[in-house]
Amino acid sequence: MLKHFWGSFLFTAICMALGGWYGWTMSGTLEGTLSILWICAVLAVLEVSLSFDNAAVNASILKDMDPVWQQRFLTWGIAIAVFGMRVVFPIVIVMVAASLGPVDAVRLALSDPAEYQRIVSDAHIGLMGFGGAFLGMVGLKFFFDSEKDHDWIHVIERPLAKVADIEAISIGLVLAGTWATSTMLADADALTFIIAAIGGLLTYLAVEIVNHVLEPPTPSSGDVAKAGFGAFLYLEVLDASFSFDGVIGAFALTNNLIIIAIGLGIGAMFVRSMTIFLVRKGTMSEYRYLEHGAFYAILALAVIMYINTFAHIPEVITGLIGAVLIGLAFWSSVRANRAEATAQVA
Repeated sequence: MLKHFWGSFLFTAICMALGGWYGWTMSGTLEGTLSILWICAVLAVLEVSLSFDNAAVNASILKDMDPVWQQRFLTWGIAIAVFGMRVVFPIVIVMVAASLGPVDAVRLALSDPAEYQRIVSDAHIGLMGFGGAFLGMVGLKFFFDSEKDHDWIHVIERPLAKVADIEAISIGLVLAGTWATSTMLADADALTFIIAAIGGLLTYLAVEIVNHVLEPPTPSSGDVAKAGFGAFLYLEVLDASFSFDGVIGAFALTNNLIIIAIGLGIGAMFVRSMTIFLVRKGTMSEYRYLEHGAFYAILALAVIMYINTFAHIPEVITGLIGAVLIGLAFWSSVRANRAEATAQVA
């Protein structure tokens, strides 16, 4: 197991060393340095707790991908996730919201972190709308599937499978949830939320179209590469949607871009290691309900994102909900495997 995580431990050591150097440079005191290192560590734990379900979902998609594209996502894709979403994305928010160029946005983040935090926080409603709608569609697609091999929570999943052939039912549910949430917001915020949620919905549909176009019924080697690119794109958008909550939540601890990048970057690397471990060990196939737990966690996160637009839910609770759902799914899988083995012996 450790062989899958040694790179993350090495990355953590390098990042914490950089954090210590940065803390000493900024504060000039041992107390200030330790304070910054503590925030980096807490941010890393926060990111791992919020993204464990992300690793499980990534693994469920990666296990069916071409090995070449698997490796490309685990290298290039994770690099984009670590650097792009944890560093570049908050800068892009400031560029768009404040109509600044990239250099001015970086200067603002480093010289006036309070104003930087205000601008990013003001984008909170839009981010929750986009991410919630996208993740909602991802989660609903899994359960509205009449050909799904196993049901975990039968009372919920069997009725959904029966109506899975009704076209656009997932879209209707997401739009209904978007409208209901918008009624809880002020008019200006409601408009922002609805536009962002529609953007998340359209992004999901666009990625699905790309997957459909690039994945022919009888793939050749070249077609496999195209299909791999479609899945790669899907995973990138999925990871971005998962990242919104962690990036916004980080500002509860600090508004310093460098500290946020160090802490969340460490967490993202451990998510990569968890993803590799789940894929290489075949865990998603061995434990039949684990995938169900991950997609329940996705739906829970989508709902939480919507609720967060009008009532704050602590990030600790968000992370615990995902961890509990996946833990229960794992335990149910173990019990099912034991019962199946006992039946075969009998």
